Amino acid sequence: MDIAAMDRAQKIALYGRGHTLLTDALARFPQEMWPYRSPVDPWTIHEIVLHITDSEANSYVRCRRFIAEPGQSLMAYDENQWAKTLHYHKLDVATAVALFKWLRQSTYELIQTLPEDVWQNQAYHPESGQMTLDDWLGTYTRHVPEHIAQMERIYQAWQAR
Repeated sequence: MDIAAMDRAQKIALYGRGHTLLTDALARFPQEMWPYRSPVDPWTIHEIVLHITDSEANSYVRCRRFIAEPGQSLMAYDENQWAKTLHYHKLDVATAVALFKWLRQSTYELIQTLPEDVWQNQAYHPESGQMTLDDWLGTYTRHVPEHIAQMERIYQAWQAR
């Protein structure tokens, strides 16, 4: 799936399907393997789901910052440190998936109403540099599918053990 080549309307539609993509993927993986730490990846499926939700919480704020406060800086965070310090492995996946659903839905509804000129609003991200709201959309449209591919690799390693 070449997300970069999609037009904005297609990206928005795919972005809006993020929760369904995630829940459909999770249904393919046996829950007993979610805590499995494979040799191919440092994270478990369980931890990936918690990361997706924390990332979505950051995305929720970032999107609104692009719209309401263009030109300002966006917060970066150390995803590995969050996973370790927040004890992702101990947190509930169902709660995280539910929170992801509502965060993603709220932003999806918001971005469908934006005028054309807002998509060029910029903000500075400490790791990515200057970005537009269009750049933000591409990043978060790719986020769930990229992590589903990561989960697939972990699942394959689990099956092969």
